[in-house]
Amino acid sequence: MNNTAFNPFEMAQAQFDKVANILDLDSGSRELLRSPIREYQFSIPIRMDDGTHKVFKGFRVQHNDARGPSKGGIRFHPQETIDTVRALATWMTWKCAVVDIPLGGGKGGVICDPHNLSMYEQEQICRGWVRQLVRNVGPIQDVPAPDVMTSSQHMLWMLDEYEKITGGKFPGFITGKPVGMGGSLGRTEATGYGLIYTLREALKDMDINPKNTTAAVQGFGNVAQYAIKLYNQLGGKVVCVSCWDQNDQIAYTFKRETGVMIDELLAVTDRFGGIDKSKAESLGYEILPGDDWIKQDVDILLPCALENQVTGETIQNISEKVKIIAEGANGPTTPAADRVLEERNIFVIPDFLANAGGVTCSYFEQVQSNMNYFWEKDEVLGKLDLKMTSAFIAVSELAKKRKLYMRDAAYVISISKVAQACKERGWV
Repeated sequence: MNNTAFNPFEMAQAQFDKVANILDLDSGSRELLRSPIREYQFSIPIRMDDGTHKVFKGFRVQHNDARGPSKGGIRFHPQETIDTVRALATWMTWKCAVVDIPLGGGKGGVICDPHNLSMYEQEQICRGWVRQLVRNVGPIQDVPAPDVMTSSQHMLWMLDEYEKITGGKFPGFITGKPVGMGGSLGRTEATGYGLIYTLREALKDMDINPKNTTAAVQGFGNVAQYAIKLYNQLGGKVVCVSCWDQNDQIAYTFKRETGVMIDELLAVTDRFGGIDKSKAESLGYEILPGDDWIKQDVDILLPCALENQVTGETIQNISEKVKIIAEGANGPTTPAADRVLEERNIFVIPDFLANAGGVTCSYFEQVQSNMNYFWEKDEVLGKLDLKMTSAFIAVSELAKKRKLYMRDAAYVISISKVAQACKERGWV
């Protein structure tokens, strides 16, 4: 993420510029939508368990809120950068628009490594983050959520701090809360399931039976785990997953030709999605280098972790057998790789469509919290399936009609909606 050769915000802007040209967008709209409306960078001083004091750097970026309150997660990551947060906030704007929910794009983060922090220290960072932003976030301004290495517990600490300061009960301030404290049923599954709902529709379009497909997965966090579960239910076989090893500070790929058994792997996985190598080997998994997930002779690639995975270099490793890439991660494919994928006729379900299940269910949680009325799990997942399927069909039909690459078609829909909202508000 902190790779000087890769700037995710520049990538997000390049993607925007390409579609702005397709739309012949006016100069005012281009200037407004190309960069975030607001950015906050601040220090969070914390008293550590050993009595020393440490200062952590925090961020919140609100890219655009013309269509509704900003929405986006908060990452805890030792290599977090402001440009990563800017890119993710930008992609959140397009993500909310493509699935047609009345929210804008935001993102937050803290430069820290939860692996090396006690729960008390993490709590202080959460509360400090809220104290720095309490005037600029809230249920009608900007609604945070979990992201990389944050959880429902972190969200609950943030909610508690927000309510202490504001003197009221505002469960709609934040999403990803524990179910018993205003969280939504189905939220845990939402991003991974939403990814597979779009994959299912792509396979229908291509007249491919899921039971006849294999897949390789990058990542083994929440998104990957639930994607694998639902993909297996459709009859597909995952032959490998990759994940980061905290002890070795390197990624590994875990492969088994007979297929990944999700429950047995989960039994040897820590809460950060790290798989125990020795225990996995005893279960019959082959341990390969972390980048080998992309080299597998499979039908489908599911990048489900961090950005910048399918690049101009790594794309050379993609098998001729691969037919679909469904992007569970944000920004996994660079523009240089996109050009090659388009030439090779590999069908790409772009990130801000494919992984929009999380923000869609976050929106459902926000609505439920504000109403103080909660839905059953089947209702939540049914609504999610309908939203994701409708969004996929709209993008797919536009791509066919105008002979556009799927990512460009999704951007055309999203940017058009946001630009129109800005115009109707009189901003441009």
